Amino acid sequence: MTGTPTETDRRVISLPIEPGLLCLRGLSPRRLRFEVEYGLERGTTANSFLFLPGASGGAPVLVHPPGASFAAPFLEQLARLVPADAPLKVVAGHINPNRVALLRQLAAGWPATVLVASNPGAQVLGELWDQRRPSPPGSQETAEPVVPLPPIEVVKQETSRTLSGGQELTLIPTPTPRWPGGLMAFEANTGLLMSGKFFAAHLCTEVFAEANRSSTEEDRRYYYDCLMAPMARQVETVVDRLDELPIRTIAPGHGPAIAQSWRSLLADYRRWGESQENASLSVALMYASAYGNTAAIADALSQGVARSGVRVESINCEFAPPEQLLAAIKACDALLIGSPTLGGHAPTPIVSALGTVLAEGDRTKPVGVFGSFGWSGEAIDLLESKLRDGGFQFAFEPIRVKFSPDLASLRTLEETGTALGRRLRNQHRQAQRRSSVGGLSESRTNPAIQALGRVVGALCVVMARKGEGPDTPGGAMVASWVSQASFSPPGFTVAVAKDRAMESLLHVGDVFTLNVLAQGRESGPMKRFLQPFPPGTDRLAGLELETSPGGQPLLPEALAWLEARVSQRMECGDHWLLYAEARCGDLLDAAATTAVHQRRSGASY
Repeated sequence: MTGTPTETDRRVISLPIEPGLLCLRGLSPRRLRFEVEYGLERGTTANSFLFLPGASGGAPVLVHPPGASFAAPFLEQLARLVPADAPLKVVAGHINPNRVALLRQLAAGWPATVLVASNPGAQVLGELWDQRRPSPPGSQETAEPVVPLPPIEVVKQETSRTLSGGQELTLIPTPTPRWPGGLMAFEANTGLLMSGKFFAAHLCTEVFAEANRSSTEEDRRYYYDCLMAPMARQVETVVDRLDELPIRTIAPGHGPAIAQSWRSLLADYRRWGESQENASLSVALMYASAYGNTAAIADALSQGVARSGVRVESINCEFAPPEQLLAAIKACDALLIGSPTLGGHAPTPIVSALGTVLAEGDRTKPVGVFGSFGWSGEAIDLLESKLRDGGFQFAFEPIRVKFSPDLASLRTLEETGTALGRRLRNQHRQAQRRSSVGGLSESRTNPAIQALGRVVGALCVVMARKGEGPDTPGGAMVASWVSQASFSPPGFTVAVAKDRAMESLLHVGDVFTLNVLAQGRESGPMKRFLQPFPPGTDRLAGLELETSPGGQPLLPEALAWLEARVSQRMECGDHWLLYAEARCGDLLDAAATTAVHQRRSGASY
């Protein structure tokens, strides 16, 4: 479902885990925000964990409180369990403006609150606690007073402590560029790892743990690709540490817990990161983010770049040491830099990073500038002017997003990243061909590759719209790697390149149409849908289309059509292989024959 959830959409339930330990789960059946990580539109959960005091008393401990999106129902549940005068300890494993907004309300309702945070987390708490979103120029709004920042217990390194209920809680700092204040909690008696952002998935479910590994694999892989892939090296370091713990259950901050197959999930995280680490091309993505909006833009750009098979190295300029910045600038094949505008200026870490780029950057490598702003955008202007004056070539026009990106902006951002990745790959291939004997790629002359090209398929156009309302994205692509796969139920497979814009509309559960083209009438649709589209373009706009019973677009000049639902996805190198079950269809021209794609090589379409 699309749209921003209302207050009535969200609620919080209490799930007992062990005596004295509860999971307080916030439920949202709709996507919480327009950020790339919610793109599967399966809702989300926000998991917090409450250790109640033992019989002899003591302080209750709250681990990973949610953001302000769940404030009202969460605080209502907490009030039933913890008296307002209790000395509440709160482990803040993830710090952003949304979380800080709820922590302020916690501190107001429970005055004896003590926060527990990592060293970078405590720094971010101090920066954000009194910070407010900028008011419009000339606004007469009066800011509400903010409760003083509670005492903070700073966790500088891994530490263990015994709680009043007898639980053994180990706090593990897990800093990453996206979440420098990351802090996990592990309870030894139950083997429960409260992993925060790691191993999460955005889907709405009341069941504490997943039924089996396959039931959530796609959701966890999508989450990884959106947020973890750009920092695969740091993620692997964290996974190596966790592999040493006697874990029995992993309970992430979003989605169901993993009780039966957590080791396979750790292995998946390593495997998914290998493709990033093995990529021959890389993009350095440097940013700072005051309210999380510039980071959301960075996430969408990196998702698009990674989809093209190019590695992304994400760098948070507020916490990255100078030597890391310099190494990334020198090693990358393209560089993107993003900044918010604060008080009419770019943050000091961004200004410093910009100076390093100007001094050490390679002018032959493309750059890109992006950022969010409230009522002005001077930081983006600064980045653009300095880089242009410095002789850098821009990969795309500077990206400016007011406040947070909406659905259309996210689509454009992802496709902008993919276009950059494709451009880098094409330039790399051309350089390889120029350096090879005779100017030809060796693979194209390989007899086995030539034989593979003789495997033919029907020429089809895959079409889909996803979501509700006039601004829902529509997509279309020519597909020839199509084959019937089953009789009962009637189903077929279609291969989709990872860097296709359509790929985001074809996840498990999504519905689409397969429009089979007729021999002799395929040139029009082929010309229309093979042409390049600018990022963010609705590929169905302006076309006279019909509609399937499930509301999906149909091509009137097709020979036949099928409406189908994606049932399974399998990763196959640079493509996803989709298995879809046909729900309905029709033969529009019984006298025509199917158009077939004849190729001379299996090295390209």
